[in-house]
Amino acid sequence: MIRTLLLASVALSMSSAAFAQDVSVLRIGLDGGENEADQLRRSECVAEPLKAATGVSEVQFFPSPDYNGVIQGLLGGTIDIAIMGASSYAAIYLQDENAVDPVLTTQQEDGSTGYHTIMVARADSGITDLASTEGKTLGFADPDSTSGYLIPSVALPTELGKPIDEFYAETGFGGGHENLVLGVLDGQFDVGTTFGSGQGEFSEGYTSGNLRIMVDKGLLDMDDLVEVWQSPIIPNGPLMVSNKLPADMKEKVTAFFKGLPEADFECFDAFTAGGYTNFVDADQTMYQTIIDARRSVIGS
Repeated sequence: MIRTLLLASVALSMSSAAFAQDVSVLRIGLDGGENEADQLRRSECVAEPLKAATGVSEVQFFPSPDYNGVIQGLLGGTIDIAIMGASSYAAIYLQDENAVDPVLTTQQEDGSTGYHTIMVARADSGITDLASTEGKTLGFADPDSTSGYLIPSVALPTELGKPIDEFYAETGFGGGHENLVLGVLDGQFDVGTTFGSGQGEFSEGYTSGNLRIMVDKGLLDMDDLVEVWQSPIIPNGPLMVSNKLPADMKEKVTAFFKGLPEADFECFDAFTAGGYTNFVDADQTMYQTIIDARRSVIGS
């Protein structure tokens, strides 16, 4: 009886191992930073070449209304690949440090791999600097956003000289970066936190980031906004690959995306939302300061 059970256990283990190596579908998570239709449109160009590079029969996209949906998918193994902000990676790492590997990150034209929180207000609001935001309403993008919540939560109290909830009349969340900026324009918030490269001209939405994406889509006229505050530099978010994938599949996925800027720059530009020149190698150590910050502010 014991021998039968052992043989059954070994057979099941071998069957599971064989199944684990037989990956026929790759699932890409989209984090809800902008509306679903635009995210899908930007990302669909990677599907066919990724299939060819990895040998899978299908590439599926899973848009989420918020960052947490993709975080949970990566933790649970229902999503294989995602490019997200550093705080989202930190959230995954703090719950299961072996769930994903951050394999690549984006690089700007000057070789830098960072960006900034950009706090904005309506140009006609009378708000001109951080001091003039006292007693106003502050909108954050998403509780799992690095630039839209984590970094402001860490940096602003020092800048303001008091806790955020004592300086502002009210705080809230806009439901992603695009909606946050629209909320500022519509008067839902007096000021709000989004992100940009900090390079180039503010009047153009900088060279990359949410403001530039919205300008390029015709959703935003930068003359309607004023910049109130810019954070210290934040590391660009990683492209993460699930460790539930077999090692050889992870290598194929990483190699595909690393080679994408040279193979099809237009697709790379669309997939990364524009303003970047390359993918470069990344690892956990690049995000340790963000992991530590998230642990201290949010806890997980």
